[in-house]
Amino acid sequence: MIIPIASDHAGFPTKETVKKILEELGHMPVDYGTHSEDSVDYPDFGKLVAASVADNEYEKGILVCGSGQGMCMTANKFPSVRAALAWTPEIAELSVKHNKSNVLCLPGRFLNEDQIREIVSSWMNSEFEGGRHQRRIDKI
Repeated sequence: MIIPIASDHAGFPTKETVKKILEELGHMPVDYGTHSEDSVDYPDFGKLVAASVADNEYEKGILVCGSGQGMCMTANKFPSVRAALAWTPEIAELSVKHNKSNVLCLPGRFLNEDQIREIVSSWMNSEFEGGRHQRRIDKI
């Protein structure tokens, strides 16, 4: 699967780690930036990934900033985007199974490489359960 990914300066190191993990899992990351730790505004990059998911160019996307919150708030402004901030594999899994999340937001300043790997793997390998959860998704 092709996965668009972006970060701000605080999320840049984590974004680079996520790209490597996605490739190891057999996916192709498409990097929307930023490309360094020089200060930038997270909405400028978050909206690129969110728009590509909202427009059905890609099925899923990943965003990273320092806390994950700014990217998540930005992404959730786009129709049909269900961005989820995940800091554990369990939260990532439930965001897909129960909420059909299609954009994963990560708190880059708070995760080590092993945690990132577990969260991304869990999110990428989870499937929406449908049923009563679909009814709730339809209300969003």
